[in-house]
Amino acid sequence: MKHIYDKIKEYKTIIIHGHKRPDGDCYGAQFGLKNIIENTYPEKDVYVVGQKSDFVDYVGQMDVISDDVYKGALSIVVDTATSERISEERYTLGKEIIKIDHHIPIDQYGDYQWVDTSFPSCAQMIAYFAKTFDMKITKPGAVAMYTGILTDTGRFKYRGVSQLTHELAGMLLSNGADVEEIDQQLSKESLNVIRYKGFIYQNFITDNGFIYVKVSKDQVKEFGLTYEEASSVVNILGGIDGYPVWAILLEQEDNTIRVRLRSNGPDIDKVANQFKGGGHAKASGATLDNWEELPAFIKAVKEVI
Repeated sequence: MKHIYDKIKEYKTIIIHGHKRPDGDCYGAQFGLKNIIENTYPEKDVYVVGQKSDFVDYVGQMDVISDDVYKGALSIVVDTATSERISEERYTLGKEIIKIDHHIPIDQYGDYQWVDTSFPSCAQMIAYFAKTFDMKITKPGAVAMYTGILTDTGRFKYRGVSQLTHELAGMLLSNGADVEEIDQQLSKESLNVIRYKGFIYQNFITDNGFIYVKVSKDQVKEFGLTYEEASSVVNILGGIDGYPVWAILLEQEDNTIRVRLRSNGPDIDKVANQFKGGGHAKASGATLDNWEELPAFIKAVKEVI
């Protein structure tokens, strides 16, 4: 960690990357890191690049930069377990690459890595980094990191939440994060999402401890949702007695199937690893090439239940 801090001090230009289909933790880590670097070292040029998230766009807006900016720059990638999931392929144009992540390590890309699976969110890692090296946090950074911690811990209810989690959350509140403001942002739902939830409750399928729902790309369009919105409600199938593993399977525009897989019992990350995915022991993602792969996926899930 100290070596990464020294590298941040060394470079004039720093470009912060995240993963494809970014979530609250990805945004929280990216914009939180940008905030603490800019406020501690105002002479540096710091950029956040990658795909946009409508769900947490209140956290910050992505920068648009040319290839020239990467010349002699430091690339930092946060919250991204594998290189194929990095949303901005130009990260390799940086002079050096740093990986900061809390997922189970699969791909050790980059020149330097700080990977620690004991952290329940990458945003918490950034908050811990700021505290360790006494870096300055202003309200935008506090909001970003608090959002990341809140979303990746299921609002402090998932395994991995610790005393340190709450201590760092308290630090962020002291630096401007407002609990009520953030909750209002995260709790917003459109009527289309409410109708979609009804569809999920009416169309879920159960299979020996596994409960899931299949959603076609036409159904996503029918409800007027983005794919981010359609996948964000996965946890409404959680907590049902007798079904410790649940999932939403979303057909994409290219006909592949994006899987949001969750568990409150058995570890499911190894299942995700078998199907072009990965993540955490209790929360992972996977990709099926088509619906024909679904029986094999279900079989793999049932083997761990």
